[in-house]
Amino acid sequence: MIEITANTLEEAYTKASSELNASIVDLDIEIIQNESSGFLGMFAKPAIITASIKGAPKVKTPTKTNNIKTVKSEAAIKKETNQKIQKNIANEKETNKIKYEIKEGVNKLLDASCFNVNLVELRVDDEDVYIKLDGEDVALMIGKEGYRYKALSYILHNWIKIKYDLNISLEIAEFLKNQEEMIQKYLIGIKEKIDNNGKAQTKPLDGILVKIALGELRSVYPEKYVAIRTLRDGRKIVIVNEFKRKDT
Repeated sequence: MIEITANTLEEAYTKASSELNASIVDLDIEIIQNESSGFLGMFAKPAIITASIKGAPKVKTPTKTNNIKTVKSEAAIKKETNQKIQKNIANEKETNKIKYEIKEGVNKLLDASCFNVNLVELRVDDEDVYIKLDGEDVALMIGKEGYRYKALSYILHNWIKIKYDLNISLEIAEFLKNQEEMIQKYLIGIKEKIDNNGKAQTKPLDGILVKIALGELRSVYPEKYVAIRTLRDGRKIVIVNEFKRKDT
């Protein structure tokens, strides 16, 4: 593995390809730092990446026996590689843009609250956003039986899902972790019923607990129909049946 520093990501990719004597598509590349022009010429940052060979066959340099078709093929590969570079750069910049906007929005929301709670971690990937809050007033932010947590999670979900089409996981101190551990213990009995009878349903679950239970049971029983059912009083349960519908 080598580390490359260059003025732009594109230059870094090209330099890595040259130093490793391999096509860019044959490299495992991790972006350590995006380039930044700084402010008024100050605080500029170069692009930094690490690169290593995936192990795929390298594209050979044309020899005297190469025909025109081979040269064109390599030209096509170079074009495809450049397109992938541009796409990766665009995706990275879009992810950073979304992350910045979410960070700004969450901080504004926290500043408007009366609680001493801060954003301590934010991760964005292709499908999910992980938000972690912590501070002196986390217990107050969570609220009795988690009602403020549920309200905040609902607000963030609606905003982020509608604007960016991303799901969210909200962690306040260790509240989400504790909820997951509690549901895991509760689902032991549900799993035993499913294993013995082929089907089961949970008790009515509130807010985030429904989502956690649904995800866990779907991962354990991918061949079964696992879904949320809303009761007449508005409460929700997770059901597991012997079959799995095509539309789930």
